[in-house]
Amino acid sequence: MISKAKTVYRALDEAIPLTEPLKIHEAMRYAILAGGKRIRPILCLAACELVGGNERLATPAACAVEMIHTMSLIKDDLPCMDNDDLRRGKPTTHKVFGESTAILSGGALLALAFEQLTEVEASSERIVRAVKELAKSIGREGLVAGQAMDLTSGGLDPNETGLEQLELMHLRKTGSLLEASAVLGAIIGGGSEEEIEKVRNFARCIGLLFQVVDDILDETKTSEELGKTAGKDKIAGKLTYLKVMGLEKSKEFVKKLKRDAREHLQGFDKDQVKPLIALADFIANRNN
Repeated sequence: MISKAKTVYRALDEAIPLTEPLKIHEAMRYAILAGGKRIRPILCLAACELVGGNERLATPAACAVEMIHTMSLIKDDLPCMDNDDLRRGKPTTHKVFGESTAILSGGALLALAFEQLTEVEASSERIVRAVKELAKSIGREGLVAGQAMDLTSGGLDPNETGLEQLELMHLRKTGSLLEASAVLGAIIGGGSEEEIEKVRNFARCIGLLFQVVDDILDETKTSEELGKTAGKDKIAGKLTYLKVMGLEKSKEFVKKLKRDAREHLQGFDKDQVKPLIALADFIANRNN
């Protein structure tokens, strides 16, 4: 995982050189090179290798999903959205560069992500499929839809809304891009339809896993420990797993999702699944 994260960091550094207009590029680099777990690009690379592909082939796609993830964080932190001042232990992009530059840098990252996909060394059929998969994951049925649902979840009665609606929101907001990251890797690596579907189901499990753990950490850790503002969802009255299920049942759900994720990897080479199992364990046991 560490090796793959370093590969992605180097590729991102090269993909966004400091050039004119300088302020936009500085903001892009500030947001994307500030750290982070690199879960999505690591997932992309590991999924490519899982189906017999080479990590090098999927590196541009891995950069693309991290660019889109970073774009979503920039916009998520804006005053018109969650109005956050802290991200990855540092001031948010709009706090450093201003709102207009932050919005423009997010748009530039989105465009650059699709430019990255055109650099993948694969058949045109695979590239087109990857582009469609990624676009769908961030649009009206994916990340944007999930964020819209999240913005309107404040004050909802958890007894009336229920777990099914909560899962739908997070399958879109958090899970859709995680799912696309894995599927892109499997597509580029030349996976069969059956293999791609197994990878998709694995990623859906860890997408929900990531969000449940995120909700637990948001209420049990401090801002200093998380590197971002703690307790903001509770203050805003937003729907969370803890609000619907309580802490203990949320922890049990984490264990179930981790078991389910492992089951979807059955049938693959035991050595090739190790990075993905390590990733699931990392998500389940993370502290920030």
